[in-house]
Amino acid sequence: MTNLARTLNADPEQCLRKTNAKFERRFRYVEGELSAAGRPLVEASLDEMEAHWQAAKALETQPQEKQPTQS
Repeated sequence: MTNLARTLNADPEQCLRKTNAKFERRFRYVEGELSAAGRPLVEASLDEMEAHWQAAKALETQPQEKQPTQS
């Protein structure tokens, strides 16, 4: 993977950091949704966690609202 990143002129360490941060964001979303539903993580089914994971992904891929430009 390191060689692939270098071939693509990407910093392999930075890519790994971004990937880890994305995973952590999504996992914390899953934990938060389960907690809000009163479900401990250890009792949640894989299907339940997957549904929350997909919801987290969908939230991240929604287009951001345009910010007003400052003059």
